[in-house]
Amino acid sequence: MTNISPKINSEPFPGHHQSSPEKLKLSPTNSHPQDKGHRRRRSSSLISKVQPETFETKQDQDIQDNMNANWVHFKGAWIIHIVIIMLLKVLYELVPIFSNEISWTLTNVTYVIGSYIMFHQVKGTPFDFNNGAFDNLNMWEQIDNGAQFTPVKKFLLGVPIALFLISTHYSNYDLTLFVVNLIACLVVVIPKLPLSHRLRVNIPYLTDQQIVEGI
Repeated sequence: MTNISPKINSEPFPGHHQSSPEKLKLSPTNSHPQDKGHRRRRSSSLISKVQPETFETKQDQDIQDNMNANWVHFKGAWIIHIVIIMLLKVLYELVPIFSNEISWTLTNVTYVIGSYIMFHQVKGTPFDFNNGAFDNLNMWEQIDNGAQFTPVKKFLLGVPIALFLISTHYSNYDLTLFVVNLIACLVVVIPKLPLSHRLRVNIPYLTDQQIVEGI
């Protein structure tokens, strides 16, 4: 009698083929998942506030030191502000049509404009090292990770105030020049205060719509 043994399939499950390790592939994931609970949107209101970063964004911010903001702690970073103010004053003094009062006022206004653009107008960083985690923050908000009244921020807040007082004194307290110097001072001081932290003023056709993170 011939024994007929059933044919046993060597595969553990019919139709199942094991993949070799070389064929296994992992799909990439986004560093900033756009889930339904937290998404980036454009603010259409005149005044908006940038919301705190997500956990993933904070991780990207901590990848390495923020070179765009940490330079304010380097040696000479504070002195350069005084040097720039002195150079501006000398430059305007060389123009014969400018009196001493006008030259001090122009020095104040010029420094304020440059300071505002640098610390409050420009967003993000010029370095691509953190997957755009700072794209929604200006330099002032990036300094010291947004902490308020640190030594660096106290200095940067005091410089325009001191320059306003000096410009007012050397303009002989002329009312017109006083108003100009005061407005210039407020323009750069108010954005540095805690009440303006992450606050955006969107002017139609003059400023880009701010991208904010919200629910």
